[in-house]
Amino acid sequence: MTVTNLRPNMDHWQERVDLAAAFRWTARLNMHEAVANHFSLSINEDGTRFLMNPNQMHFARIRASDMIVVDANDPETLEGPNAPDPTAWGLHGGLHRHCAHARCAMHVHSIHATVLASLADSRLPPIDQNCATFYNRHVVDESYGGLAFEDEGARCARLLTNPRHKVLIMGNHGVMVIGDSVADTFNRLYYFERAAETYIRALQTGRPLRVLSDAVAEKTAQELDDYPGQAERHLSELKAILDAEGSDYAQ
Repeated sequence: MTVTNLRPNMDHWQERVDLAAAFRWTARLNMHEAVANHFSLSINEDGTRFLMNPNQMHFARIRASDMIVVDANDPETLEGPNAPDPTAWGLHGGLHRHCAHARCAMHVHSIHATVLASLADSRLPPIDQNCATFYNRHVVDESYGGLAFEDEGARCARLLTNPRHKVLIMGNHGVMVIGDSVADTFNRLYYFERAAETYIRALQTGRPLRVLSDAVAEKTAQELDDYPGQAERHLSELKAILDAEGSDYAQ
């Protein structure tokens, strides 16, 4: 769905609308962390200028016009109105500065992904179709050292240099998901949380896991990588629901 720009002085309006919808739906799914987590979307070729949620605004009320523009190469960005807090600057600024293919980045402390990140072995085995989506497509950060300042952003970017790795399980912290667009990234975030929940609940039974073979897991992951248009349709449907409810996310 293309939304008419109600703020003609604002660039990248459709991208702002998509981000706002993703924020609203993340809150609805209870995957946010009070006012602490952040999404970002690159708006220039090398990815160093990006849209981001304003500092400490609840996901459930973020609108398209609320997004701020951040320049990863300009520390004075931190002095502007609603500037990102130092952890947002450190994590997302570092990621966009060092990992140009991470066009969109979504970081949350969602319950099941964070439980997974708290296990001694935080890898996600392919025990069902959703889990197989992430076979050979996630990586684990084992070096948590406190709040996410600039050193963590650079470290996380190094862990995501392989373009196949679209999910970073941040040990003792949460999850960072990257993608080519808001739709692509939000869809991956949604399914990763679902996959993590399935795995955690399976572990809770205490019974042996039925793990797919490497060949079947990779085949399934590739088939899902190649599945046409699902992420875009997912976000489009979420925006349609918000529109029908009279939400102000697109303002």
